[in-house]
Amino acid sequence: MGIGLIFPGQASQFSGMGKELFDSSPIARAVFEEASDALSLDVAALCFSGTEDELRLTENTQPAIFTVSVAAFRVLDSEVSLTPVCVAGHSLGEYSALVAADVFPLRDSVRVLRSRGRYMQDAVPVGAGAMAAIMGLSPEAVEAVCASVKDKGVVSPANFNGGDQVVISGSTAAVDAACEAAKSAGAKRALPLPVSAPFHCALMQPAANRLSPELRAIPQGPFRFPVVANVTAEVYPAGVPAAEMLIRQIESPVRWEASVRRMCDLGVSAFMEIGPGKVLSGLVKRIERGAKTASFGVPAEIESARALLG
Repeated sequence: MGIGLIFPGQASQFSGMGKELFDSSPIARAVFEEASDALSLDVAALCFSGTEDELRLTENTQPAIFTVSVAAFRVLDSEVSLTPVCVAGHSLGEYSALVAADVFPLRDSVRVLRSRGRYMQDAVPVGAGAMAAIMGLSPEAVEAVCASVKDKGVVSPANFNGGDQVVISGSTAAVDAACEAAKSAGAKRALPLPVSAPFHCALMQPAANRLSPELRAIPQGPFRFPVVANVTAEVYPAGVPAAEMLIRQIESPVRWEASVRRMCDLGVSAFMEIGPGKVLSGLVKRIERGAKTASFGVPAEIESARALLG
């Protein structure tokens, strides 16, 4: 059975995430300690006792989810010696995937994610941007809806999540207009999302410009296993710096449905979600109904992980 590893992005966070791993594993504690040292911030305290508002602030959310995900990966890898066909991560989860694949060092990655969150938040004044989930329309129909309201401002698909769910992103007025247009076009729901910035759209270009030099400064190692990129839904090609893909990712849509299908094409038939929550497992089930899934984010899930991994 071909195994694919997937790493979550924003919206998977919750107060207390990672605490059981931290309490039970020296390997997990070492990850938290390295991340805390790199940021001069107590990441464990943020993850374990941060308020909902603190954890929703994107410059906190991104390094927090990343730290828990990498800790969970290293604990699981120490137990079963993971040999996946390939791996992928949703948005910031792609950084977790690259660290798992030994491409980027943990210390540099958590620093860049702190900056990434800050620059994304700074790119658009609070309240000026928005995101919404459109359910029940095809990706092509959502793209047409966005094009139909372009006079209201920037709005475009941000996440092609699969299962007839497309997240749109842009200026608040344009997103509101697109939601109304989507309903008129037959969407089952058009649900505003509680986010602090309009991610993965053209409004993020200032963030991409600011983050570029920091990303390009990260030393890159050889891939331990293939990583499927968000922006192309293809394996990172040989010779292309990972930083260039991640720069593009900031203002490009996350092609999650296509990424999952590509992983299946490569031989993946079972997906292991590593990190907090089970958001991606739910999306996989809607994309590939026959795929097996399991998650690992707490020690109690080790047996179900072993069962999936064989």
